[in-house]
Amino acid sequence: MSVIFGVLVGLALGLTGGGGSIFAVPLLIYGLGEPAQAAIAVSLGAVAITAAFGAAESYWRGLIELRAGLIFAVAGVATAPVGVYLGDLVDEATITALFAGVMILVATRMFRSARRAGDDSKVVRARPAADAHDDPGTVCHYSRDGQLRLNAPCSAALVAVGVLVGVLSGFFGVGGGFLIVPALIMITEMGIHRAVATSLLVITLIGLSGLTSAVFSGRDIDWALTGLFILGGVLGMIGGRTLSRYIAGPSLQLAFSIAMLLTAGYMILKTFS
Repeated sequence: MSVIFGVLVGLALGLTGGGGSIFAVPLLIYGLGEPAQAAIAVSLGAVAITAAFGAAESYWRGLIELRAGLIFAVAGVATAPVGVYLGDLVDEATITALFAGVMILVATRMFRSARRAGDDSKVVRARPAADAHDDPGTVCHYSRDGQLRLNAPCSAALVAVGVLVGVLSGFFGVGGGFLIVPALIMITEMGIHRAVATSLLVITLIGLSGLTSAVFSGRDIDWALTGLFILGGVLGMIGGRTLSRYIAGPSLQLAFSIAMLLTAGYMILKTFS
């Protein structure tokens, strides 16, 4: 079952522009019986390694805005341990309830995005689009020689959001793509393809930072389960490459958002029943 659930997470991560990895923690808690803190640690590792495969291809294709991504990621890497530390201070019921609330927010955003920006909802992580190189210029602005101009306000904004994403990722065990992608688009004016590609790099680095912190904080992690879950996640990402040609789009995003709402409702019922 660990591999199967990992495949589901890999598909969700690969077929959505942001937010798919949020299914990892509920599957680990209710499907595999992992305690919340352990599930968060496993999720961080699985999402990070799965995202790394997509990041490698995106980097090879030249789609990652490396300097902007690293500024964002370094801030997140520094604060992900803070999120892990805060998670150790909170009881399992509270974490679960808060996580359900985050799922509702992500589902609402995904639902609105699918309704208002149908073309953007066709952008997936599993396979960079052929026309991704046509995305408009980005981080704050390009200079005439094609280099990014990372001025102080732009860099400060990237750091600020990176700090927030790092804390949330460490606390909840999510990749943070639901925040990273819109933040990159808003702050840097980069196109959706490059934002999704760059977010994969950020997710990889922040996830590994959170996992490392969880290990050193003494969380009881089932490494065999983690390995199988990661294997499933990678297989799911690969499967998403094929499926993305046929099912990516507004309907898929709407389906994911409804699934998130149902999952969040189930978590709330289980927590308070």
